[in-house]
Amino acid sequence: MITFAGLRARSLGLSLLLGVLLGAGATTLYTSEALSYLSDDPAACAHCHVMRDPYDSWQKAGHHAHATCNGCHLPASFIPKYFSKAENGYWHSKGFTLQDFHEPIRIRPKNRAILNDNCKRCHRQFVREITPHAGGGENRLDCVRCHQGAGHGPVR
Repeated sequence: MITFAGLRARSLGLSLLLGVLLGAGATTLYTSEALSYLSDDPAACAHCHVMRDPYDSWQKAGHHAHATCNGCHLPASFIPKYFSKAENGYWHSKGFTLQDFHEPIRIRPKNRAILNDNCKRCHRQFVREITPHAGGGENRLDCVRCHQGAGHGPVR
């Protein structure tokens, strides 16, 4: 039989646990500057040490004046953009927490496809004659394969 005192003790215990979890979550969000990743500011990408060299090299590249990290590396439409941010945030958090990421950081195939689509979208007047004949699979037009240094300039 549950008494009023027992119910009150359980409620207090659950409230305390919820408070600790919310406090730990808020502290993590604050100290990691997690909300900055919702912005389009390229400096947010450089919070992680593995992204400092790509950020520095982007600042020296020709795309610096025309494109941000998000403009190249994320889908253009709202929902896919933030879904991709969340997915990448998960993988980055997992990798940095467990220290099981490759250094230098490598782009995943899904993200490479997004990058490639953005190249073709921004440079459509240059590639419109090429893309209908680009093929599929391994023959697919892959901008980064030939233009690897276009978005990021030399490091140091």
